[in-house]
Amino acid sequence: MIDLHTHTVFSDGELIPSELVRRAVTFGYRGIGITDHVDYTNIEHVISCVKKAKYMEEVMDIKVLSGVELTHVHPAKIAPLAKMAKELGAEIIVVHGESPVEPVAPGTNAAAVACEDVDILAHPGFLTTEEAQIAVDNDVCIEITARNGHNRTNGHVARIANEVGATMVVDTDTHSPDNLITKETALKVAMGAGLTESQAKQVLENSVRFIQ
Repeated sequence: MIDLHTHTVFSDGELIPSELVRRAVTFGYRGIGITDHVDYTNIEHVISCVKKAKYMEEVMDIKVLSGVELTHVHPAKIAPLAKMAKELGAEIIVVHGESPVEPVAPGTNAAAVACEDVDILAHPGFLTTEEAQIAVDNDVCIEITARNGHNRTNGHVARIANEVGATMVVDTDTHSPDNLITKETALKVAMGAGLTESQAKQVLENSVRFIQ
């Protein structure tokens, strides 16, 4: 299992990074992205803290990626904030997409997929074909999420992404210990979104490049 979207006490998660990573190892994780919520007010603090979590790679068999999730950031400010995150040392940048259960600003999806520094558009809700095509052009991955609420539009997201050949990944958006899943469950999440078993297996493999 490679999970590129999780949260700790440095935003609204329940666990400190050490416990999150240790619990992930027990689920068979090979890689984990710690991507706490940030905007311009806390980005330096979060990245400086989360980067220290990489010490666990020395003592556990897991790749730990220090990252951020740009959350409720105005679309016009997403690109410059993503650039700042990379400059501060973020290894993976997720943007909180236009989920049907949270009122992020319209235009967030479009701004995220147009940004060369963004790696993943998370739970994008009613993703459009045009947005998915721009994601292809800029090598931005589209997330299929295991998180309740956000996952209501997984089927729509998978269908649109498939139509244009966009790269999909399965993430948990973990906030608490019971949000972590096994690779087998991740496969079911992908298949539950309407993908065939072979397509679902490929989606899980798409995350490998982030830990190589």
